[in-house]
Amino acid sequence: MGREQEARLYVVVAAGIAPAAVETLLASAPIAALLIAPDDGPLAAGCVKPLVDLAQARGIAVLIEADAALARTLRADGVHVPWSKDIVAGYQEAREILGGRFIVGADAGRLRDDAMTLGEAGADYVGFGIPAHVEDRETARARQLELVAWWAEIFELPCVAFDADTVEDGARLARYGADFVALKAPPTGDSGGWAKAAAHALAAEEDVA
Repeated sequence: MGREQEARLYVVVAAGIAPAAVETLLASAPIAALLIAPDDGPLAAGCVKPLVDLAQARGIAVLIEADAALARTLRADGVHVPWSKDIVAGYQEAREILGGRFIVGADAGRLRDDAMTLGEAGADYVGFGIPAHVEDRETARARQLELVAWWAEIFELPCVAFDADTVEDGARLARYGADFVALKAPPTGDSGGWAKAAAHALAAEEDVA
C-alpha cells in the first residue's frame, strides 16, 4: 500500500459559506480543487458565482456538485457527479452537457465495476465515497480503503476519496493511495487553520496501521 506522489487536498464547501471564509481557506494551504455542494436546497447561481471567482483567481479548479448546467453557466471548471444507483448514466448526462473541455468526475461508491466503467467512459477522475444511507460506517470505511488501494495499484486515472469524517480519516485514505482526498471545510471558525492542518495531515508519511 502507499503512493508515489503526495495526495492533494480537494476541499468541499457548502454553497452558503461566507466568501471571506473561502478566501482565507484558499490562501492558507495548497488546495488542488474546490467543490461547491448544496446546503439544504438547489444551488443558487448568486451564491455560487463569488466562490467560483475566488477559486479561479488563484488558479484552483472549482467544481459544482450535481449541476452540470450551472457549472457551464458559471464557467466553473467542471462538475462532480455524486453517487447514485445509476452513476454511469449520471456521468454520461453531465458529459453531454459539458462536453470534453470541462472536468467531469464521478463517485463510484463501493462498486469496482462502476469505477471501471466510469474510467472507460472518460471520467476525469473516479471517486470512492460512502453513500449517506450506509449505516455500518466502520465496515464501509474498511471497504473504501480497500478500493482506494486496489485502484491506486492498477489504474493511472486519478482517484478521489470522498466522505472522510475527520482529517485523520483523510490522512489514512491518502496513505492507502488516494490521489486526492475530499474533506469538508468547517462552515464557521478558523478555516485557514483547518486548511493548514488538513494539508499537513495528507502529507504525513506515517505507516498505515
